[in-house]
Amino acid sequence: MKSAYIHKPDYLKIRLPGRGEFREVKNIIKKYGLHTVCEEAKCPNLGECWGHGTATFMILGDTCTRNCKFCAVKTGNPHGMLEQDEPLRVAMASAEMKLSYVVLTSVTRDDLPEGGAGHFARTVQKLKEINPMAGVEVLTPDFRFQKDAIKTVVMAGPDVFGHNIEVVRRLSPLVRDRRAGYDQSLNVLAYVKEINGNMFTKSSIMVGLGETKEEIIEAMKDLRNAKVDFLTIGQYLQPTRRHFPVSAYITPEEFSEFRDIGLSLGFKYVASRPLVRSSYRAGEFFKKVMLDSTADKF
Repeated sequence: MKSAYIHKPDYLKIRLPGRGEFREVKNIIKKYGLHTVCEEAKCPNLGECWGHGTATFMILGDTCTRNCKFCAVKTGNPHGMLEQDEPLRVAMASAEMKLSYVVLTSVTRDDLPEGGAGHFARTVQKLKEINPMAGVEVLTPDFRFQKDAIKTVVMAGPDVFGHNIEVVRRLSPLVRDRRAGYDQSLNVLAYVKEINGNMFTKSSIMVGLGETKEEIIEAMKDLRNAKVDFLTIGQYLQPTRRHFPVSAYITPEEFSEFRDIGLSLGFKYVASRPLVRSSYRAGEFFKKVMLDSTADKF
């Protein structure tokens, strides 16, 4: 897996978090004893998002039962541990932060019988109870494609159901944990639409791991065949030396081309930039789609 060091281009420089709203968000998250994917996964947009008073909550603890080669989240076996009051704490924190759009993600919990789907559902429901004006987006694990688990989350009524294929088909077995799978992820997204054809679905692709342009387009087409509505594409950044190496840094111009191709394939929106991640400006893009769809009715 070793490769020669590739100099990181200037456009990938990360803006450090400022004060003000950032400090306020951090204090609220600490107050309620919560985790955010912003911190756990070393998201490059932490400063931008927290600086605007937004965050993506990571539920079901901070320890993932899988060991993907691209991810910085801690791995291990939580032995079924679950904080039963976490849904309430997330809802209370989101209300105190005055969020108009909440993103919920999680580690993968293969140690739980239904992969934590019930906990996801309870968190969605509690958010809608305490902060009813806020949109709710979930970014879930694959639940080992247990249909009952997927249905549990869908029936809780999130506004967007997200699940990431992460990389192109060829790289999936090299980069993702052996219990994950490219087709399994596509099946999860397709099944959501079977349950509720009106629910928006979303996925994400990382680039710069050695894929070709043709493979990226193939992945986009596979997602559209699964009726996925929203897509994000971003540059893979190696978290530590022990993680999968970066093969190339994709230029902003290439990202713009991917965006145009995605839109031509029928995605309702495509966020494609070097530092884009799954939940990047999720609320802003969702609201734009809703406004556009409302305008089309007149």
